[in-house]
Amino acid sequence: MSTDTSDDTAGVTGEQTAEDTDELIDELERRRSLRGVGALAVIVIAVAFSAFQLWLAARGFIFRFSLPLYGEVNLGALQSLQVNSIHVTFGLLLTFLLFPATQGDGFLSRRLARVVPALEDRLGESNPVTRVGHGVRGAVRWLLLDPDRERVTPVDIVLMVGAILSTLYILLEFEEIQQLRSLGLDSGRTTAEVLPLLAAPVQALSTLGIPLDETSYAFVLGALGVLLVLEATRRTLGFYLMAIVGMFIVYARFGYLIPDNAVLIGVLGRIPPSPWSAIIQDLWYNTANGVFGVPVRVSVQFIYIFILFGAFLEMSGAGQWFIDLAYAATGRRKGGPAKASILASGFMGTISGSSIANTVTTGAFTIPLMKKTGYRSEFAGAVEASASSGGQILPPVMGAAAFLIVEYTGTPFADVIVAAAIPAIVFFFGVWVMVHLEASRASIGGVDPAELVAFRSHLRTGWFYLVPILLLLYYLIVVRLTVARSAWYTILAMVALIAFVAAYNERTRWPLVGVIGTIALAEFLAHLVAGVGVIAALTGAGGAGMAPGAAATAVAGSMGWLVIAVCLLTLAVRPHGESPLLNYDDQVDDAVGTITGALDRPQLADNRAVGFLGFIEKSMESGARTATPVVIAVAAAGIIPGVISTTGLGPNLTTLILNVAGGSLVLLLIITAISSIILGMGMPTTVTYIILVSLLGPAIAQFEVPLLAAHLFILYFGVIADITPPVAVAAYAASGVAKSDPFQTGVEAFSLSLNKAIVPFAFVLVPGIVLLRRLPNADALPTDEKTYRVISFADVLDIGYFVPEVLIPVAGVFLGVVALGATVIGFLYSPVSWSERAAFALAALLLMAPGLLFNSVESVLTALGMAVSFNTLTFDLALRAVGGALFAALALANRRRMGPESQPTDGSDEAAADA
Repeated sequence: MSTDTSDDTAGVTGEQTAEDTDELIDELERRRSLRGVGALAVIVIAVAFSAFQLWLAARGFIFRFSLPLYGEVNLGALQSLQVNSIHVTFGLLLTFLLFPATQGDGFLSRRLARVVPALEDRLGESNPVTRVGHGVRGAVRWLLLDPDRERVTPVDIVLMVGAILSTLYILLEFEEIQQLRSLGLDSGRTTAEVLPLLAAPVQALSTLGIPLDETSYAFVLGALGVLLVLEATRRTLGFYLMAIVGMFIVYARFGYLIPDNAVLIGVLGRIPPSPWSAIIQDLWYNTANGVFGVPVRVSVQFIYIFILFGAFLEMSGAGQWFIDLAYAATGRRKGGPAKASILASGFMGTISGSSIANTVTTGAFTIPLMKKTGYRSEFAGAVEASASSGGQILPPVMGAAAFLIVEYTGTPFADVIVAAAIPAIVFFFGVWVMVHLEASRASIGGVDPAELVAFRSHLRTGWFYLVPILLLLYYLIVVRLTVARSAWYTILAMVALIAFVAAYNERTRWPLVGVIGTIALAEFLAHLVAGVGVIAALTGAGGAGMAPGAAATAVAGSMGWLVIAVCLLTLAVRPHGESPLLNYDDQVDDAVGTITGALDRPQLADNRAVGFLGFIEKSMESGARTATPVVIAVAAAGIIPGVISTTGLGPNLTTLILNVAGGSLVLLLIITAISSIILGMGMPTTVTYIILVSLLGPAIAQFEVPLLAAHLFILYFGVIADITPPVAVAAYAASGVAKSDPFQTGVEAFSLSLNKAIVPFAFVLVPGIVLLRRLPNADALPTDEKTYRVISFADVLDIGYFVPEVLIPVAGVFLGVVALGATVIGFLYSPVSWSERAAFALAALLLMAPGLLFNSVESVLTALGMAVSFNTLTFDLALRAVGGALFAALALANRRRMGPESQPTDGSDEAAADA
């Protein structure tokens, strides 16, 4: 909370301090907490990673720049394969630094730990075999074991060297790689030819049966790179994803051995045999498929820069400001802390990209306050987990998977935002309704107004935190810049804005405004007269002048850098002034304190210029830390569509899936939903999305489902996996903060998010809910052309289309969410019996997704040989009307039973308004 409520907040959140939060996140994600040289290495690599990505977003793949008094420096241009390999290598380096190989608690480690004790029991401690066992155990522990997650092991360093070698080969020998693409990896130079110093070890290994003397260096490094990605996957994402990806690699080599006559899976054996050299070439030296394929390309162009945007916004203090704003807006209302949790978690979730981190960091403030006002521990944790996971479907950022949707569907990001808006609002509205109904049922009021900040004053002092988000939407939707360029301009503007706020106070405000205005005017006049900036004009580099509009545009493009320079100079001149409007995230203060302490200059911790530089450093470091698991995830997951594409498995797999679904769209959607939830348990949403789009996407497309709707369907169920027991990672993270039962917290989080499982069926069957309209000439278009588009204003004016196909379905979904809330909570105006719950559930289904019923009936009748076809629109509207009438009757009967004991504690009018 803010300074107005710091005392109370400290008391409320005392059970979960900032240090506890960091430790819980590290424990859940199994990250190291490094000190000394290891921590410095992480900072250097992380900042370099972010700087590399910022350059790509701002300047592209050409590394050319000018230095004052020196001239132009041209480092050349990189190819896509080289850029992607650098991107993945940064991720590998940070993975081997941040994630231990083993803590000694794994399946294999526990069994190996029994060997030496067994030798002692059978042979005695003095036996030579036992002593050898002790020595081997000590060596293995020194090489691999990191039980406390605090040291970098020798094996980590070796793996980092291997990752660097693999990328250096791609950077330095790109011409050879291009030749090998046509000749094959077997025709490349051997390791001894490339590195003569290794001739003796290579020969020694060859005598042992490892034919390195005949194997090309490109193959060795490619195989090493794939194995490093698998090991990094195991460390960051777990053994099971590594096993799945590894099984696809094995399938690519040996899948042709599956008999054609095998039941169901016989179709999987219809692939040509491929040698290991061809497989490695496809998986490592290819940008169309494999490790450096589409998912990594999307990470390079879109995902990382938006994660970095979120890191800058969070480190600036926006996270805490939005939490305070949410409490100021809703804290006084019935069940206020839970409603504030929904708002704050939704906002932070859409920029963080991590359900776990968002749940723990936001929950450290929201969960204790929910418990204090009367919510059960399990319910409080469930609200936080549900809202935090929902951030990945909330525009404008939507986490990493949204950018993959852009790439896979070819849909502009602005259209993805528009299509995803209504389902996301429906989800958060649904959680809000359930929270309100639970508060009404348990007579839970709001927070004491004395503990809250004033909404208007809080908004007035922190309005600048809204500017980056609005600016991002402006660039994406209005100007329609590319995603990467939009994020770059927004980050630059955000840094300039934070620099201005950091330098701003009563004493400096007018000098700041005056200097910045004077420089801007001088730059404008220089461009107007000479067509260049002031410095270039003074050195005689000018030419023809610009038109006023062009001059203003040129100055606007450089204003960010000018503001940063002026404000940083102000901070350096007045290092100990006040910054009354700015309050960096605690991580920035901790980082500055650590660095100044290490330099034996603790007095610099209060230096405003040092604080601003610390904000830049911590934002870049935090962005890289957050992005590392995502980078590894997309690199590993890219192998699966790579194998499907290169082996020709795709069409056969589509045929198999359609046969299993029996030609029923509803059954196929159910299979997809269940697969998403099972596969997504414990895995990032990004990985789940990539795998299922590769496996099930083509099958869904056979039913003429809008491509964008199908991809959003898969995304939604991938998000649900984070809160679905038994592996509900976000819910378990929330239970750690709430001190609640993990499984029960997961069950309640899934219940609160139940509308997230119904709405995807609704918008796949009725595309108008995601604002998609079928093209009038869709039947005449080729099968690979898009047959749906985002609706326009003209479509809104088309009453005959808009009302039955958009307005009524959307209204039905919102009303159905209220019915679903009564079903889950068991309360509306008064308690709801179990029979009434069943009736409310039916009403919710009829209001939200009636197509599930008549499509299922149609599929069953077709399977029985009865050719029946329903008029989809007629039945959809009729069933929604039945659902609406049923809900109205149930709600009216429930309200009539409302007695004095059921009256809300703070006014029924407010209850009705909130519901």
